[in-house]
Amino acid sequence: MGPLRPPEAPPEAAPAGRRPLRAAARTTWRYLRSSPGTHLWLAVLFVTTVALRHMDPALADEFLRQRSTNIHHLSQDPVRVLVTSAFWTDGGGWLLYAVLYSLFHAPAERRLGTLRWLGVVAAAHIGATYLSEGVLGWAIRHGHAPASAVNTLDVGVSYALAGVVAVLTYRIPTPWRYPYLFGVLTFYALPLVTGRTFTDVGHFSAVLIGLACYPLTRSRPSGRPARRPPSAPSRSPAP
Repeated sequence: MGPLRPPEAPPEAAPAGRRPLRAAARTTWRYLRSSPGTHLWLAVLFVTTVALRHMDPALADEFLRQRSTNIHHLSQDPVRVLVTSAFWTDGGGWLLYAVLYSLFHAPAERRLGTLRWLGVVAAAHIGATYLSEGVLGWAIRHGHAPASAVNTLDVGVSYALAGVVAVLTYRIPTPWRYPYLFGVLTFYALPLVTGRTFTDVGHFSAVLIGLACYPLTRSRPSGRPARRPPSAPSRSPAP
């Protein structure tokens, strides 16, 4: 028989003051992990927003124009500007976008999954950009807009946001779905009627694209056959 060892001391409990902090940290981490794409995007927007605020205004304007999805850049280097324009805000404060992303992007990513959410984001951002700039190109050709509008400033994340706001319609239970849809259509249609700018066209187009993404909101079958409950063992008749 070997020598007796003294019992190990139990692990020290965390001080009472640190427990709420650790619980809050775990809850925050779980929340961030539930929609990683949304919060990574927000983090990049925070960095770019801070960078813009530290630039000279004239330099910042030129910097954004180099990343603008205008007609000129779409005809020369569409992939670059479509990607880079989605990481700069169009003048709104970052805190406003943090609230909007938490209200719309995060729930959409959690309910659709990151890949399908990205599909809606890309479809709305790219589709609405081309539709709005196409309308602007038509206006230039017919004399309704100056020729210099081919270099107009068009950056931001609002088209993608409008598409996600619209696709969430299918994840809202009835009867609340229909008032929500009416509110979304009214919110984006009124500027189109009163202002009729190319960005108004883009926002309303993004809403229609988001609504057209209904197939992405449907649950996919797992592909596994349904498991049958085990059958009761047969009993042999009593002799």
